[in-house]
Amino acid sequence: MRKKILFPVFLLIAIAVVYRLSVFTPELVSFSGPTMGTTYTVKFYTTKEVDGSWDLKGDVDAALVRVNALMSTYDPNSELSKFNKLSAGQSVGVSEDLAYVIDKALLISQMSGGEYDVTVGPLVNLWGFGPGKREDKVPSQDLIDKAKARVGYQYLNLDGRRLTKEKDIYVDLSSIAKGYGVDVVAKVLQDKGIDSYLIEVGGEIISKGVKSDGTPWRIAIESPAGGHSMAERVISVTDVAVATSGDYRNYFEKNGVRYSHTINPITGRPITHKLVSVTVVEKTTTMADGLATAITVLGPDKGFEFAQKNGIAAYLLVKTDFGFEEHPSDAFKAYLN
Repeated sequence: MRKKILFPVFLLIAIAVVYRLSVFTPELVSFSGPTMGTTYTVKFYTTKEVDGSWDLKGDVDAALVRVNALMSTYDPNSELSKFNKLSAGQSVGVSEDLAYVIDKALLISQMSGGEYDVTVGPLVNLWGFGPGKREDKVPSQDLIDKAKARVGYQYLNLDGRRLTKEKDIYVDLSSIAKGYGVDVVAKVLQDKGIDSYLIEVGGEIISKGVKSDGTPWRIAIESPAGGHSMAERVISVTDVAVATSGDYRNYFEKNGVRYSHTINPITGRPITHKLVSVTVVEKTTTMADGLATAITVLGPDKGFEFAQKNGIAAYLLVKTDFGFEEHPSDAFKAYLN
C-alpha cells in the first residue's frame, strides 16, 4: 500500500523538477530593425516569457529614435542640427545625452591633437559624405581651405549642459553617435533586469554576461577583403564594448583614385595611408566608437603609438602587397588567445 502511494509522489516530484527546469532555463531571444541609416540587432537570454505584453523591441526602437532625434545631422530638426544653425558666439542649453556625447568627442579631439575633430563636419559635407545629394567629386583646394577655416574643436565650448560656438563651426557626431546608441540600448535591457546580452548597431557592439552554457559571447572582426562574409579574427568578449572603423565600405573613386569617407581635419582631405581597419575594445561603445575613428585618422604608425600611450586595446589591420598585416596593441593581446 505504501509503495502505491510513493510512486505518484515520485511522479509529481519528477514533473515538478522538469517544469522548474523548463521555466528557469534561459531562452535566447533576438530581434532587429533599422536605425541611423543602418540596422541594429539585439540578442539576450531570459527566463521570462516574451510576449506582446513585454514590448522590449518597442522600448529599444523608441530609445534609438530619440538618439537620432538628438544627434543626427541628416535630420534638420534634430537638437544637433539646430545648434549647428546658430551663429558664431551663440550658446544654448542642450540635453544631458547630447552634452555627454560631445564631452567624450571633445576629449578624444584633445587626446589626438585635433586629428580627430568633432567639428570636422564642413569637410565631411564638402567631400559628399554628409547630408544632401552625393556627387562623388573632388573639391578644389580653395573650397577645402574655406571648409578647413570652419573646423576647430577648440572653438566649441561645453560648460555643464551649456554649449557655445565661438566660431562658425559645424559639429558632426557620426563617428561616435552609433556607439552611444548601443550604450543607450544596453541601459534599456539593464532596466528590464536582463544581464546577458549582445547588442550591435551598424557594427558597433556591447556585450554583457555570458551565454546560457557559461561561455563568453564571440564576435567576428570583419576582413577588409570580404566584408560581412569573411572574418579576419574571432574574439571572445564579456562585459566590454567593441567598435570597428574602416575605410573599405564608404568611399568613392574618381580617375582611378579612391577617396575614403574618413577625413583628416588637418589636411582637409580623405586619409591616404594603408591602415584599413581599426577595432577597439573599451568599457563603453561611445568611447570605443570615437577612439577607433581617431586611430584610423592617425594612421598605422601614429595610431599604434596613440593606442600604446593611452593603454587602448586596439587591433590594427594594415594593407600590404600580400594582404593584411595585424598590429595589436599590448592591451588588445589578451583577446587574441
